[in-house]
Amino acid sequence: MRKPIVIGTRGSDLALWQASNVKERLEGFFPATSFEIRIISTTGDRLTDVALSKIGDKGLFTRQIENELLAGSIDLAVHSLKDLQTEQPAGLTIGALCERELPNDALITLGTSSLAELPKGARIATGSLRRRSQLLNYRSDLNVEDIRGNVPTRLRKFDEAGLDGMVLAYAGLHRLGFDERISELLPFEVMLPAVGQGAVAVEIRSGDEKIASVVSRLDHSETRYCITAERAFLRRLEGGCQVPIAGLATVTEGRINLTGLVGSLDGSVVFRETASDDPQEAERLGIELAETLIERGAAELLTQARTDAQLTSEAVL
Repeated sequence: MRKPIVIGTRGSDLALWQASNVKERLEGFFPATSFEIRIISTTGDRLTDVALSKIGDKGLFTRQIENELLAGSIDLAVHSLKDLQTEQPAGLTIGALCERELPNDALITLGTSSLAELPKGARIATGSLRRRSQLLNYRSDLNVEDIRGNVPTRLRKFDEAGLDGMVLAYAGLHRLGFDERISELLPFEVMLPAVGQGAVAVEIRSGDEKIASVVSRLDHSETRYCITAERAFLRRLEGGCQVPIAGLATVTEGRINLTGLVGSLDGSVVFRETASDDPQEAERLGIELAETLIERGAAELLTQARTDAQLTSEAVL
């Protein structure tokens, strides 16, 4: 009997949904092949009471899984793309990028229909400095508080904490069946998403032609173009969880359009630019857009944001 192909993943509800979705799709393509899921605990899963900006983000939700992949105890790994470092560890590569879900952020409230309608001084929770910066840029009167945990945990904390609002990624809420909790799908003009938000990556060992052939059936070319541009943008800025950076690429009428943003932690300064190119030039587009923002002053803004993130003591719910 052949050994099953082993899929590594985190153990959160969302991670298991994504891994199960990949497994089911691969079983459809290869009905004679056995696939199984193996849960691997990561540093990010264990440190649930510390703000992400305080921990650092070098492989926070991926390192242990990638170590198992390199060791050969799993054959492929399924990740939320935005959790991956901008450079793959030596010996690993992204074998497939599944078709992206809507990348928008979503607002959750108790009875209020939109961000604009929240009362003055409203308490709104997020675990992201990117969201904090854009929320305060849109409405400087908001009191933004930190929140950690997987999607169900954050929803429970929101219900118990007497908050006025909370911002989460639409993709996670939708995949777990929490659409009814969404008060507003935030437009990109208000809230540009994290690089890779809504995309699922399948990571494999470099040179593993058998597994590469298997997972290639999942690869979505338009998503790959967009993610290539966004990750090149982020890589050039050397960004991560500790700085407010956002980026979104789309393909329209044969052109790839990339919008990038860098902001201050308090939202008082935001640099935002858009550029377009041929999809085959996605990586160059990302780099050039980052350099445009650097010329405008983004590098100094990011340096200050990193310093502020280390010094600011944020309340953790």
